[in-house]
Amino acid sequence: MNILITGAGSGIGAGIAHHLAGGGHSIVVTDLDEGAAVAVAGEIGIAGGRAIGRALDVTDDASVESLLRQLDQPVDVLINNAGLQHVAALEDFPMDKWDQLVQVMLTGTARLTRGLLPGMRQRAFGRIVNIGSIHSLVASAYKSAYVAAKHGLIGFSRVLALETADTDITINTVCPTYVKTPLVEKQIADQARVHGISEDEVVEKIMLKPMPKGVFISFEELSGICEFLISPPARNITGQAIVVDGGWTAT
Repeated sequence: MNILITGAGSGIGAGIAHHLAGGGHSIVVTDLDEGAAVAVAGEIGIAGGRAIGRALDVTDDASVESLLRQLDQPVDVLINNAGLQHVAALEDFPMDKWDQLVQVMLTGTARLTRGLLPGMRQRAFGRIVNIGSIHSLVASAYKSAYVAAKHGLIGFSRVLALETADTDITINTVCPTYVKTPLVEKQIADQARVHGISEDEVVEKIMLKPMPKGVFISFEELSGICEFLISPPARNITGQAIVVDGGWTAT
């Protein structure tokens, strides 16, 4: 299948791109940083996979339209992964930064999905996977914009599941706890600053303490879940939040 992944120039997106390319899929690696997208696509090519790297700003209509015009093949699978974080109390949270987080992770997801949905309908097939977070389900202090955006993904997925129920299109949200990515590494430093504790304490007391299993989620786990959700056995799984939380929400 032809799979488009946003925010795939590093972190979770790059990990999923490598894994799915290894399974024989053709990948469109997109990122705000075109150089990073091209680099990941190049690594996939060296490993024997098929991939192209393209620039994409999911907050910009013109960027989305430009990307869609560049594509030679239809997109069978969309993985909405682009994201960022900012940690601050609401009264100290710059509203332009608040808006940016929501634009990237929620409105941007809707914008790109909206652009690709007509083609999926025409072909009577499509798979959409949103990379949410444990913060699609629970809250943490100092992350108001991130939590609001990630909560919104579940509602968005449920609505789209109903709107696409008349054809073979599914949409689901994968909700992992912390994955060791550059984004999380930066969060550790930010959380240490805001809470006034050490970075080791952030990992132990804030990130891993709520998880009975007490370990970070791996790229392989997320990639495998995405692989399942786009496979034939998952054709009736839609509008769901797939929670990968090490038992967090069981407590």
